[in-house]
Amino acid sequence: MSPSLDTKVSSSSKDEGAGVSPQNKGSWSSFLKSIASFNGDLSSMTAPPFILGTLSLTEFSAYWTQHPSVFVAPASEPDPAKRALLVLKWFLSTLKPSYSTRNDKYGSEKKPLNPFLGELFLGKWEDEAGTTEMVSEQVRYITAYCIQNAKHGIKLEGYNGQKASFSRTIHIKQIGHALLTLTPPTSSSSSSQQPPSSNTSNATDPTPSPAKETYLITLPNIHIEGLIYGRPFVELNGCTYISSSSGYVAKIDYSGKGWVSGKKNSFTASLYPAANPKDVLYTVEGQWPESFTIREGPSVKHGKVIDTFNARGAQVSPLIVPELRQQDPWEANKAWEKVITAITKGDMDTTNAEKSKIENAQRELRRKEQAEGREWERKFFSRKERGEGWWEELAKFCGAGGERIESEKTGGVWRFDEGKAREARRPFHEGLNPC
Repeated sequence: MSPSLDTKVSSSSKDEGAGVSPQNKGSWSSFLKSIASFNGDLSSMTAPPFILGTLSLTEFSAYWTQHPSVFVAPASEPDPAKRALLVLKWFLSTLKPSYSTRNDKYGSEKKPLNPFLGELFLGKWEDEAGTTEMVSEQVRYITAYCIQNAKHGIKLEGYNGQKASFSRTIHIKQIGHALLTLTPPTSSSSSSQQPPSSNTSNATDPTPSPAKETYLITLPNIHIEGLIYGRPFVELNGCTYISSSSGYVAKIDYSGKGWVSGKKNSFTASLYPAANPKDVLYTVEGQWPESFTIREGPSVKHGKVIDTFNARGAQVSPLIVPELRQQDPWEANKAWEKVITAITKGDMDTTNAEKSKIENAQRELRRKEQAEGREWERKFFSRKERGEGWWEELAKFCGAGGERIESEKTGGVWRFDEGKAREARRPFHEGLNPC
């Protein structure tokens, strides 16, 4: 356990706010006291403008694919066990951009901008992997996303929301999941291990196809270290799973630096057949913002090294987004333009004013919808009332109690809608602006 986890928030601590500029120390102390006494979901609190980042949560979806060649690699692997290992490698490669990028850029974690309903973020990557396209949409108080590469026949979709609470530090529970779907090379059909259930292989996709393979990916829980000192950074805790319709499961265990031993941002992972968890085929160990090593067999120390990944040194493919003048008012960069400019300049008064304009306009839109008895129109995603049968089949291999879809907490189960996507074009909500 680190000092930030067992130190009560107290303005008398001589180290409190050491990472905060002198002019903001008073606000930082007040903020710490307010979250310590707050009863409810912290994400609903208004944070001091000086700790705001310049990214909206809808933009975080791009962190899944900063290394497109790693993302598409599983689709070319004929062996199902090695294919599952490549999916695990790709997932582990996403942790640094997802949970450490702001710390690297600003020296500490920043609170993202809370997206408004209907907010969009669209982009693509063009590199040796071909074209990888992404759409991210705020569909409720959660963000849904779809990333696909048609050349390699691979698609990632999912959604997630966050519930934050305070107990010695900020704890964030991520709600939702991701689904990776790919079409393996035809040579894999003869070598593929039997799936964990007799009907799994025919029920792994919303439109089931024996040729496709689906991976259910659960999301890690988060807590914020270094909060008392004004230098917050993300630590992952607990474990997550990747459950495949091909019959393999990966388990990732996260740990941090303790009082006596350990390194921050550490993890170990194992890949095994769903039918026999003790038969560990591969293990992975490392620090997710730095590097990790993949070995054969159950030993994280003595198994044969078959691959490594340098998260800090890996080349990042740039995300291509339309220029601001080409963006729709509902696209994140355009919608938050004045807020981002003010944050960058350190103009906290303007930051607060412009942010409030968007928030107040959104409240008015919700009041109008309620009065007219209608619901906001999503442009790329549709809602299901419950999870599909194949989802339940894969979820039961995610821990002792299995993974729950928790649709009651996300307003339903959100899936990418190909029909809507074909019709979606700028202007997305003609005649209507977010503020």
